[in-house]
Order: sequence, then structure tokens, then C-alpha cells
Amino acid sequence: MIYTRTLKSALLSLPMMALASCNGAAVGDSAPSASSSNMESTASGDPFAVTEFGMFEDPWALAVHPVNGNIFVVQQEGAIKFIQPGSGKMGFVSGVPEVDYGGQGGLGDMAFAPDFATSNTIYLTWAEAGSGNTRGAVMGRGQLVCEDHDSCDIRGLDVIWRQTPKVTGRGHYSHRIEFSPDGRYLFLASGDRQKMEPAQDLSNNLGTILRLNLDGSAADGNPFADRGEPSDQIWSYGHRNVLGLKFDGDGRLWDLEHGPAGGDELNVVKAGANYGWPVVSNGKHYSGEAIPDHSARPEFAAPALSWTPVIAPGDFIFYSGNIFPAWKGDALIAGLKTQAIIQVHIDGESASEVARYDMDNRLRDVAQGPDGAVWVLEDGDEGRLLRLTAPN
Repeated sequence: MIYTRTLKSALLSLPMMALASCNGAAVGDSAPSASSSNMESTASGDPFAVTEFGMFEDPWALAVHPVNGNIFVVQQEGAIKFIQPGSGKMGFVSGVPEVDYGGQGGLGDMAFAPDFATSNTIYLTWAEAGSGNTRGAVMGRGQLVCEDHDSCDIRGLDVIWRQTPKVTGRGHYSHRIEFSPDGRYLFLASGDRQKMEPAQDLSNNLGTILRLNLDGSAADGNPFADRGEPSDQIWSYGHRNVLGLKFDGDGRLWDLEHGPAGGDELNVVKAGANYGWPVVSNGKHYSGEAIPDHSARPEFAAPALSWTPVIAPGDFIFYSGNIFPAWKGDALIAGLKTQAIIQVHIDGESASEVARYDMDNRLRDVAQGPDGAVWVLEDGDEGRLLRLTAPN
């Protein structure tokens, strides 16, 4: 059933209090908690109408079908469902791979290939078990076949990339997918797996953003290609836990990543750049031990914007629709700890937060529909799928 209401959302003052973004909670992000009590409302009203499209268990990612506009919801436990926006009817996807579920591990991202309309090709990421209680992220490629309105099937799914090496633990997989604007390359986030030091070691692909061909192989011209595998995959390194990876309207690649106790980051991602983790951070270790700030080590690429206290980000988009003119060109971030949509204005390679829209629940992902509506996915055991449209 579709349920519509108008959200009387407050535009919250800045800064907004929040806690650590990535501690020992089951999902590896900040633990669910009430919003901070000292938030001050500076504006109110009805900025958008909210339509609910059902609940999902441990949802992790959204993907919008590029042909029919159906909204696919990836559930961490290893299931994919989809919603038909016009009717609100739910469909189911078979052929989903077996995943190593626990912590931040499980089914991760879903992306439609640039040529999906003719190839039916999709990409999935998930956590895969290894030997000796180890695990790592993998990426697979297959075809999505939908022979009726109620179901789809993933066929011919083959693993085309793996995190190297597999390690213990169930955190910081990252495994977000983004295609270059020309459709030639696939960019993939590979988290540090909570091991920290590998993010500075180019002999592995942990703590990196990768630039790959569409078949999962290393793309020609990558900055460390002369070092061989897997260094030849690496586009940038020194990353911690990247949960958002997007190109803006001008073709710049940005990432959104969790800091430790403070220091969440929005970065412009450039070839060969080292973003400093764990040598520098605008946060500190959970033990309270200090970490030098980016300003202390200018040889490392500094974030365009960082947050202390943290926002605990999920995924984000650059809004390009017409329903919300005030958002056009800006980043809209799903906030976990903040329980808000965070609006960030982009000016070239500079970024500044301009607003937060309180949603009263932890937010995991955000996507834009073909009509310019904004889809928001809540976090947790009963995470709702919401569509934001112009107020009535």
C-alpha cells in the first residue's frame, strides 16, 4: 500500500550535534540513537511531500531501472526487491548470490551498466567468505531479465573483481559502484576493512578507489600501472570507508567516507592522490588518541568538506531534477547519525553545507527518479522506502 503524507520537516541550524560515525555497532556505522537534543530549528514548513512505499529488512542500497524507472532495493542479508512507482506494487529478484552476512557485510551495491537498455547487464557487489575466517568484497556482472511485472532474474552472474587480500572482520567493505560519464570505465570503492595501514600500501587494493574496465580488469593509464597487479587497478588511495561515490554534473568524481571519531569527509577524487588515512584525519581514534589533521601534512589531499561532529553518511547524489530547483546541482546526503538529508552546495571543487532536513530516522541511501523525485531509503530492520515530491 502507498501511504502519502506531507512532512513538516525543519531546516536545522548548523552545526548539528552527532556522535562517532563508525564504531563497534552491528552495522559498523554509528549505533541507532535519538537525534541530539540541542538542535535548533531556524526554518520550518512543508519542503516536500513524502510517500511511503513499504518496509525492508536491513536495506543497503537503491538502484533506479534506467528504462522503466522501477526502484530496486538491495537488502544486506542477500535479497533484492523492486517497487513499481506508479502502482506501488512490489516485485522480487531471483538469482541473487550467496553472501557473507554480518556486520557491514552482505549484499552491497547494485548498478545498471551504461548500455543496459541493449545488454541487460548489471553489476552487484557483496561480501564473500574466504579461508581461515577471512572475507572480502567482490563484484559480479550478469544480466537482469524481467519477463513479467512481478519478478526479475539475474542470469550468468560471474565474479569479475575481488578485494585483495581477504582479511578478518566484517567492517569497511565500501564496495560502491560508479560509472564514468562517458560510460567507458567503472569506478569502485574498496574500504580499508578496519585494518588502517593497508590504505597506505599500494601492494593491495584496500583503502582505495579503483578505475576498471567494464569487464573488471584494470583500466589503461591508471597511475600505478607499472607496479603490476593489483596496484594497476588503483586510481586513488588513503581512504577509510567510502559509502558514496558519484560524478557531478561537470564530470568531477567525489567520494563520501566515514571518519573515525570525527572527520567524515567529502573528497574530490583525483588520479594518484593520497587522501592520508590513517596517517591524517580530521577526527581521532575511538580510544581518544589524536591523529594529525590534514592541515599538518599538506602532502596528503585534504577533503573539500569534513564534519566533526560527524554526520555518519550513507550514500549521496548530485540532484539534477526540476522538482526541487533549490537543490539543483547540490549534493544530497543520506545521514545515519543525523537522521537527516544533508544538502551541500558545490562550487567547482569547493563544498559547503547549507541545510539539513530532519527525517526522524536513520537514512541509508538516496536516489533520483527519472521524473526528478527523490527516493530515500531508511536504515534498519524496518527501513522504509520514501519518495519526496513537491508539497501539495
